[in-house]
Amino acid sequence: MVTPESIQSGIAAGLACERVEVVGDGEHFQALVVSNAFAGKSRIQRHQLVYAALGGRMREEIHALSMKTLTPEEFGSGG
Repeated sequence: MVTPESIQSGIAAGLACERVEVVGDGEHFQALVVSNAFAGKSRIQRHQLVYAALGGRMREEIHALSMKTLTPEEFGSGG
């Protein structure tokens, strides 16, 4: 069963993150992801990094309703 916690741990395992917060019902979720890997990347590229961290689960099991992807500097300044 997919839970917000399993989504959160999947993102953290596949992407070096300073912070990951996930809320939702398991199938649909909202996330805040803070990572240095987002530096210099477009919004779409940032989302692709998170999707890659989740692997096939993004296509088969879960759907992001909203995803905020920030660098630590952006997060520190209120993003």
